[in-house]
Amino acid sequence: MEATILVIDDSADIHRLVANRLKGLDVRILSALDGRSGITLAHQYRPDLVLLDVKMPGLDGFGVIRELKSDAATYNIPVIFLSGEEETQAKVLGFDLGAVDYVTKPFNPSELRARVRAAIKSKKLMDMLTSQAMLDGLTGLHNRRYFDDVLRRQVEQATEMAEPLGLALLDIDRFKMINDQFGHPMGDQILQAVSRVLERACRKQDLVCRFGGEEFAMVLALTTLEETGMIAERLRIAVNQAGAVSALLGHPVTISIGYTAMESNRPDEAECMVQRADDALYLAKTSGRNQCRASAECTGTTATAA
Repeated sequence: MEATILVIDDSADIHRLVANRLKGLDVRILSALDGRSGITLAHQYRPDLVLLDVKMPGLDGFGVIRELKSDAATYNIPVIFLSGEEETQAKVLGFDLGAVDYVTKPFNPSELRARVRAAIKSKKLMDMLTSQAMLDGLTGLHNRRYFDDVLRRQVEQATEMAEPLGLALLDIDRFKMINDQFGHPMGDQILQAVSRVLERACRKQDLVCRFGGEEFAMVLALTTLEETGMIAERLRIAVNQAGAVSALLGHPVTISIGYTAMESNRPDEAECMVQRADDALYLAKTSGRNQCRASAECTGTTATAA
């Protein structure tokens, strides 16, 4: 798979030299001629590696890496410093700030390629481990930890772009009864089957996660409250009519759904969206199950129902 490398250096000659030295590797190279533009590109493209010049006018390399490592979105991007100096103090500072390597100009072609390959390999390994840590072992869906991170970032983006954002919490009805009557192995099969239905029924831009127990969560980008309600109803019907699910028990399985949409740009809006959806889910459960309910305002209390 092609890796993306971002080169941040104020010399156009260095950009051409790096491109020439890395020719033949399966990489795409992005270029920034100053530190501020480099940070913007890092956020936009999330590269697999940054090659960063130390001495630049304005924001120098040390300033750039400080900003990259202070932001969760770019923290894990490895940085290799490019420098015309062998000064030990500068190298120590670079490593202290989070650089993974240091390459001295003029580049030895074999050394640069080897260090770049090593950094990209380490990044891919870390990405794989991180991805596995963000997955639910039973269903293969993303887990609660991943959901919390994505919802927070989606709220920030929706606020910045003045875009709508929907959220739905889904709960398998009478799941405890299923476990009690048919056993936990059957309950696990139901969870897996429902997960597959939700994955197939959701849109490409939607995120479906296992929220916990028999509960699932969906983050719906660019989606109003009314549209979220329509999607929720489609999901409810899809699970109810799924032959692969009903075949396990000999009868259909139903779900209840509570949904909401972003209301404000306050700092705790992500948490409040979860609470509003949970309150709406509680209402759907206590009103007879197998239905979708919209949220009211954030109430400050959270309740659950079986």
